[in-house]
Amino acid sequence: MKTIRELYRIGTGPSSSHTMAPRRATERFLAEHPGTAALRVTLYGGLAATGKGHLTDVAIRDAADPVPVEIAWEASEELPEHPNGMRLEALDDAGAVIGSHTEYSIGGGALLGDEPSPDIYPHSTMTPILRHCQEAGESFWEYVGQVEGDSIWEFLGGIWEAMNRAVERGLHADGAIPGGLGVYRRAHALYSKSRMLESGFRADARLAAYAYAVAEENACAGEVVTAPTCGASGVLPAVLCYFRDEFENDREDILRALATAGLFGNVAKSNASISAALVGCQGEVGVACAMAAAAAAQLFGGSPQQIEYAAEMGLEHHFGLTCDPVRGLVQIPCIERNAHAAARAISCARFALLSDGLHRITFDDAVSVLLETGQALPRLYRETAGGGLAGVYEKRIAERDNGPGRSS
Repeated sequence: MKTIRELYRIGTGPSSSHTMAPRRATERFLAEHPGTAALRVTLYGGLAATGKGHLTDVAIRDAADPVPVEIAWEASEELPEHPNGMRLEALDDAGAVIGSHTEYSIGGGALLGDEPSPDIYPHSTMTPILRHCQEAGESFWEYVGQVEGDSIWEFLGGIWEAMNRAVERGLHADGAIPGGLGVYRRAHALYSKSRMLESGFRADARLAAYAYAVAEENACAGEVVTAPTCGASGVLPAVLCYFRDEFENDREDILRALATAGLFGNVAKSNASISAALVGCQGEVGVACAMAAAAAAQLFGGSPQQIEYAAEMGLEHHFGLTCDPVRGLVQIPCIERNAHAAARAISCARFALLSDGLHRITFDDAVSVLLETGQALPRLYRETAGGGLAGVYEKRIAERDNGPGRSS
C-alpha cells in the first residue's frame, strides 16, 4: 500500500477526477510534445457525460494555454481500463497528428499513467494492521508515523492548514454558486444561525456549516483537499473542526486523527475504489464518512478496535449510494450529502464507543462489498447524470417547458 500523501491532495474543485487529473494529464502531455500547435482531446464515458458540469473543459483549456484546444465529447463510449478515459492528440500547424496518448482518471486526482510509487506499508488491508496495533500496543497514528517517517507530520500540517483555509473562505462567502441551478451558498447563514442555538444544536449547526463551507468552495472551483476526493472534501474537515471547537482538541490531536483517517481511506482506495465513475458516490462520500468516523472515534478516545468499528459503520451504511449529480454539477445532492455524512461520522463514532468494539463485519469486508456493489450499479448511477435525481430533474424541466406528455 502506498503513502497517504497520494490520498490527500491540495487542488481546485469541483472534481478531483474531472478537473485535477485531466489538468495534470494535459500539462504532462504538452511537456512531452513541446512543438504542439494545437491540442485535440476526446473525453469518454463519465468524463464526457458530466465533464461540462464538472468544468473538465475549462481545466484542460487552462492547462493548455496558450495552445488552442479542440474537445470532443463521447459520453456513450467507454475505453477499456476505466469509465473516465481521455485521448490527447498533439497536432502540427497543418492539423496532422504528431503524438497521441490515452489516459485514465482513476479517482482522487490520480492518473493511471502516473509514475508508479513504491508500496511502503507492510500491510495492505485493515485486519492485519489492527492485529499489529493490538499486539504492539500501538495506535493507528503511531503505525502511520512509523511507516511514513517523521516528515509525514509536516505534510499533514500543510493538509490541515489547507482544510482550514477552505472552511474559512466558505464561511465568509455568500451568493449564488455558478452553474445555472440557482443554488446559493448556505454555510455563512448556517454559521450565523448557530449563534442563536443552545449548545447541542449549536454544535450540530456548526458541523453542517463547516461541511457546507468546503463543499461550496469546491463547487465554486476553490482550493480544497481531496479526502478522499473533491466531491467529498467537506466531510473530514467538518468533523475535525467540530472537535477543535467543541472539545478543544489541539493541533497534534488533529494531525494524528488525519493520519488515522488517511490510513482507512488508503485501504479503501487500494482494495476497492474512490472513483464515483466506477463505484458510485459510496466510493467518495461513503469512504469520506468512514475516514471521518475513524478520526472521530480516535478523538473521542476510542481503542483501535472501536475506531475500526466506527469506520466500518461509516462505510457500510453508504452501500449503494448513487452518484447522480443534477446537470453534472457538484452541487445537488453533493453539497448537502457532505453535511449528512459528517453528522453520520460523529454518530458512528459515538455508537462504536458505546460498544466494546466487537462486531462480525470487518472494515475489510465492507471494502470488498463497496467494490462489489459499485460494479453492480447501473452506469446511469455512476456519475453520468443520466438517472436518479439528475434524471428526475431533467424530466421535470422538460415537462415544465413542453407540457406533460410532450417531453422528449
